[in-house]
Amino acid sequence: MTSDLLAPLDLAFWNIESAENPMHLAALGVFEAHSPTAGAHAADLLAARAAAVPGLRMRIRDAWQPRGILRPFSFGGAAREPAPDFDPLDHVRLHAPTADFQAVAGRLMERPLERGRPPWEAHVLPGEDGVSFAVLFKFHHALADGLRALTLAAAVLDPMDLPARKPRPQEPSRRRLPDVRRLPGLVRGALSDVGRALDIGASVAVSTLAVRSSSALTAEPSGTRRTAGVVVDIDDVHLIRKAVGGTVNDVTIAVVAGALRRWLDERGDGSEGVAPRALIPVSKRRPRTAHPQGNRLSGYLIRLPVDDPEPLRRLAAVRTAMDRNKDAGPNRGAGAVALLADHVPALGHRLGGPLVGGAARLWFDILVTSVPLPGIALKLGGHAVTEVYPFAPLARGQSLAVAISTYRGRVHYGLVADAESVPDLEVLAKALSEEVAALITACAP
Repeated sequence: MTSDLLAPLDLAFWNIESAENPMHLAALGVFEAHSPTAGAHAADLLAARAAAVPGLRMRIRDAWQPRGILRPFSFGGAAREPAPDFDPLDHVRLHAPTADFQAVAGRLMERPLERGRPPWEAHVLPGEDGVSFAVLFKFHHALADGLRALTLAAAVLDPMDLPARKPRPQEPSRRRLPDVRRLPGLVRGALSDVGRALDIGASVAVSTLAVRSSSALTAEPSGTRRTAGVVVDIDDVHLIRKAVGGTVNDVTIAVVAGALRRWLDERGDGSEGVAPRALIPVSKRRPRTAHPQGNRLSGYLIRLPVDDPEPLRRLAAVRTAMDRNKDAGPNRGAGAVALLADHVPALGHRLGGPLVGGAARLWFDILVTSVPLPGIALKLGGHAVTEVYPFAPLARGQSLAVAISTYRGRVHYGLVADAESVPDLEVLAKALSEEVAALITACAP
């Protein structure tokens, strides 16, 4: 496996990281256990299988030399390359039995991944009950986005019966210099990029206009983490969707808005006038690309109608906002600001990373992201996954992030919070379930 330069957005994630705000994403999988030794056996399997997965061998190193005529801005960048001393035992760790997987996961989410080694870890957590164990997979966002992380994790789980892949069409050979016949189109494309950048910049400016958020969603980083997980029956989500229209995504986002309202009111912060900006990431990665592991993200930015007391009106507001974003497309609007990373030289990412990381709170208040999972059963050593909670990284200055995955007929919400700012995360978790129940009641004839 050869080295390759990080894509611009990967480089941005690599450079905005700090000790208080590590940029890893994660997933906590809970497995049924056939015996008290199932966790130890799972750790042995993960280490043995990781040794044979090329993508797990990749470390990230500085790349200060320009590479090729058409890559003059790679100076100051970084590249993935095989680690010569890769040892999977450095990355797979077996912990003492625990009665609370989420409590341990929160502490493990605090720890940044070691930057000198392949930036991933798998933590095996045996359950004290002897009938379950959990595995927390952590991947740096510069190594993998949600789809790539799923691929890497699946490579160390039991083999899955997947449909055969269609042959990949042969890619055209690449020129070192552009074809002069394409220059007019390239110029038009460049002008279009400039127009899009100006549009995105204007939208970001508008999005910061005074609409009340909440101090509960912003915080000086403490470096501490707390996690929680909530499971919702997908049939309940479909019942709501069929009653009022929209998509499953609209419903799951509206549930977050309603839960935030309940949580803010219960903790005494109040929800009146609160409409936090939620960033909804949108993957722009094309299938079968030459560099499938690179992050290609845009996003939609919407105001969560936390201040509206009626559940169905909240859902209608979310649906309208999402439809408006979809009509505009993922290339424009404030949520598409991640696309501007493509136009920043590598050295600019290196020098400006800390500044960009600190500016996230000016752009959005909370991340609400969906992480796709396969519809088939996942297993490790014959032990089936019963729950799977995705976790997103916290941007600097933000106290809460929500990730959502659907697996085997159930929607799993994974919550990550700054532990000092949000000591009552379990209250918000409970509010998610309560909001689903409230929507079902509101939909009843």
